[in-house]
Amino acid sequence: MRGYYQNREPAFLMLLNVIDDASSWAGLGSKTGSHVDPVKSVRFLQLAFYRMAVAVVGYAAALAVSFVLAYLLRFDFGGDPNFPKYHSLVLQQAAWIIPLKLAILLAIGQFYGLLSYFSVPDLRRLLMGLAAGTAFPSAVWFYVNLSGRGVPDFLLLPGGVIAIDFFLSVLTISAFRLGCRLFRERQSSWSKTHASQRIVRVGIIGAGHVGASLARELSVRSGMGMRPLMFFDDDPRKWKTRVHDIPVVGSPQALLDAKLNGKLDKIIMAMPSAPAKRIGEIVRILQRANLPFETVPSMEQLAAGKVKVSQLRPVAIEDLLGREPVELETENIRAILRDRSVLVTGAGGSIGSELCRQIASFQPRILLLVEQSEGHLFEIEQELIDSGFGSLIVPVMADVLDMPRMHDIFERYQPQVVFHAAAHKHVPMMERHPTEAIKNNILGTVCVATMALEFKVERFVMVSTDKAINPTNVMGATKRLAEIFVQSLWASQPNGTKFMAVRFGNVLGSSGSVIPTFKKQIALGGPVKVTHPDITRYFMTIPEAVGLVLQCGAQGTGGEIFVLDMGEPVKIVDLARQVIELSGLRPGEDIEIQFTGLRPGEKLFEELSYKGENILPTTHPKILRFASQPRPLEQLQQELQVLFANVQDIEPNELKLTLKRLIPEYRPYLAEAANSAAPAAPAPATAAQVA
Repeated sequence: MRGYYQNREPAFLMLLNVIDDASSWAGLGSKTGSHVDPVKSVRFLQLAFYRMAVAVVGYAAALAVSFVLAYLLRFDFGGDPNFPKYHSLVLQQAAWIIPLKLAILLAIGQFYGLLSYFSVPDLRRLLMGLAAGTAFPSAVWFYVNLSGRGVPDFLLLPGGVIAIDFFLSVLTISAFRLGCRLFRERQSSWSKTHASQRIVRVGIIGAGHVGASLARELSVRSGMGMRPLMFFDDDPRKWKTRVHDIPVVGSPQALLDAKLNGKLDKIIMAMPSAPAKRIGEIVRILQRANLPFETVPSMEQLAAGKVKVSQLRPVAIEDLLGREPVELETENIRAILRDRSVLVTGAGGSIGSELCRQIASFQPRILLLVEQSEGHLFEIEQELIDSGFGSLIVPVMADVLDMPRMHDIFERYQPQVVFHAAAHKHVPMMERHPTEAIKNNILGTVCVATMALEFKVERFVMVSTDKAINPTNVMGATKRLAEIFVQSLWASQPNGTKFMAVRFGNVLGSSGSVIPTFKKQIALGGPVKVTHPDITRYFMTIPEAVGLVLQCGAQGTGGEIFVLDMGEPVKIVDLARQVIELSGLRPGEDIEIQFTGLRPGEKLFEELSYKGENILPTTHPKILRFASQPRPLEQLQQELQVLFANVQDIEPNELKLTLKRLIPEYRPYLAEAANSAAPAAPAPATAAQVA
């Protein structure tokens, strides 16, 4: 079909483009050469002609009205004595000026779009087209007035008419397009409102840009079933004003007025940049007002274009913790990741999967996802494929304890940057199974780090924990010993791989963390169990923690232990109360909080450094660097070989005491023999390989 009309009029080619696009959308064919149903093509052709005819007639009418009105305004609606001179020329001049403008508007694509969609880019094109249409009569006017030569009267327009006509043309055509848009929106709103359930009456807290955008989208997308009725804002200057014709009635405290909140069914918080303290205050106001509430996505998500402002979600505990987003030096991170071969161990875990997401966005040459759990590996693989990173990733099912397998992976893919996130992290579980913690957290690190050194990896970043500082549990002690090994390995060859470790606190939403546990307990009707009324922890979000890991990997020179400035610690009992309140319940009334006592190996509070570590600043204001004297590698390897050789044969308490001898600051919890764990599974054949 396209071949037959290839040399025909440009307007017809434009219509063929419309048909091709519509046919592709409808599954009838495409520009790639697939077959197009002739009957349906004719139907689309007719539709294209109809739309163009409506547009041409509408634009022509608007231009005609503008032209006539320009003459009337210029000559005082006929009262000017010079008007009779031009009276007979108006139709002659309109006969060429209007087609000229229509032709120019057609050439710049004004008739390609749907009439009912009109925005700033459309207005910009309209201005360009009308300015071009005004250029010819303006040139004629200047030619006559500057040269003194004459032209036919029907070509010479008065200068005032030319200027007035331009502005009126912009106004009338814009009004025509906006009228089409309003008609579509009102028609859509009427039909959906009368075909759906009862409309939810919504109040919006936040009359700024985000709130205004939300109100606009809710008004247009009536299918969401929500109608914004009023705004609330903390800024008194906005009170008693209107945003999109919706009144700003006052501050959020006004919702405590029964007469006012009785007019609303729901509240949406549209203040993504508000401090956490204020969000918490508003949440308590809404709970007192007994109004359900949701919030817009975070400012980071909105700014990145990942979500729309109307994609509402429940207020989460992360919104109330008050952690300010950490600004990362993305160019430095990109410098170590772009076009590089990057390997992530524990790729299916909470931290490892987020590492993969963020690393993929920096466009590495290849991203190796090393994970021993097939389910978790499949999930992160599919997520990255769905996000458009399928060509970058290589899922690798492997156990970091399997030295031959890890050797094969390093030899085959030659990774340049390694992020080691594979570890056992559950404190009470590892307290009962110290053998598994030693194998996975220490021996696993030894295996991967040794491979990194052998294959000349540029950077090796180990994910550690704040529980490695003056540890009181097996998990923290094993991570601390892994840190010591990594530092010693770097010190033995400082010109080789840059080894470093990153410590951070608890992450919200990770598997086995306190927030999901609280939610499950609430779903079962309580009680919510907290170990001690005074216990505190540092918290951060998973993306924040991973951003820190990447930043440290970029600025590390080898041998460092980095930690984020984690702000203020949070009391776990306060966290429990907030989770209960966000569930729409009242602590102590609907859901009880029960104190169970500290578990084995658990601290009341976490520490940021231990004696012997020098705290130094870095180029990033939120990151600190700890420097300590590395141990001699040969001596440490001998001690680890003895530990690994006997790890299957020693009782849990004896294992803890052995760790104590290797880590003097470790204060182990020694359980009674009856509570000791069952014998561990046999160690892998590579357990004694340290070097």
